[in-house]
Amino acid sequence: MSKRRLGKTSIEITAIGMGCWQFARGGNAIGRFWNALSDAQIREIVEAARAAGIGWFDTAEIYGKGSSERNLSGALASLQVAPGSVVIATKWWPFARTARSIGATIDTRLACLGGYPIDLHQVHQPFSLSSVPAQMKAMAALVKAGKIKSVGVSNFSARAMEQAHAVLAAEGIPLASNQVRFSLLDRRIESNGILAAAKKLGITIIAYSPLAQGVLTGRFHQDPTASAKLSSMRRMMSPARASVLERTRPLVDEIAAIARAHGVSSSTIALAWAVGFHGDTVVAIPGASRPAQAQDNAAAMTVTLTPLELSRLDELSRPAGR
Repeated sequence: MSKRRLGKTSIEITAIGMGCWQFARGGNAIGRFWNALSDAQIREIVEAARAAGIGWFDTAEIYGKGSSERNLSGALASLQVAPGSVVIATKWWPFARTARSIGATIDTRLACLGGYPIDLHQVHQPFSLSSVPAQMKAMAALVKAGKIKSVGVSNFSARAMEQAHAVLAAEGIPLASNQVRFSLLDRRIESNGILAAAKKLGITIIAYSPLAQGVLTGRFHQDPTASAKLSSMRRMMSPARASVLERTRPLVDEIAAIARAHGVSSSTIALAWAVGFHGDTVVAIPGASRPAQAQDNAAAMTVTLTPLELSRLDELSRPAGR
């Protein structure tokens, strides 16, 4: 698979990575968002992702209080994947914490990852008790100490992202990425300045929820009762409501038609749009709870949408999304 640079770092990543929140296995309230997966299931998903060409994995401290990190690294180790041969991204949880916690918790993050280095360490949310400069200086100290390789942020506004970039630049370190929600149903970064600032500064946008929690796959349009199989927390937060399904049906039908023309799944097409519409700036981290989903996700890197297909999806997604 061809690779892209992660921001202005020397790290290379595939356009599709894998989000690993679903590996949390109910380690805390956040971890219960997904139905629990067994060790064998997690291993099979990671193996399928690797075999299909996915070269990096995104996890976080808050995903089960380290459970996702431990389960990911356990699966990689059981598959005899050598540390350093895949890119690992994780995140520091800032709620009710100061920037001091970034350095104080890094050894725990490394321990949970079981010998796999942290290629990208991200501030998970913009609500720390410390300022953005304080957080970035703490991250820069970890880079200089060799504890992490690069620095990212998540859910930062354009202004906060620019501030983080400036602080790191003064330390001689690039801001690698901003992880934000982006899909055919959520295109707010195109109008709130985040995408424009990322392109200007050479920062990679990491799109999470690129399938809108499964809505873009068409599964809920085909079977509105499918949401009953979701975990109670995910069901409560799912956008698969009747009003949303009705509004998005023309877009989802078009995705399905393009998928049939390319001989792939609807999820593959939705992801191909997400990582292709804005060139190399956007990469995506869809999750997977089955090996087949990981394979469909990876297939997005083999599909090239035509200008007509890109524009048709662009046109239909505007009234369907936020």
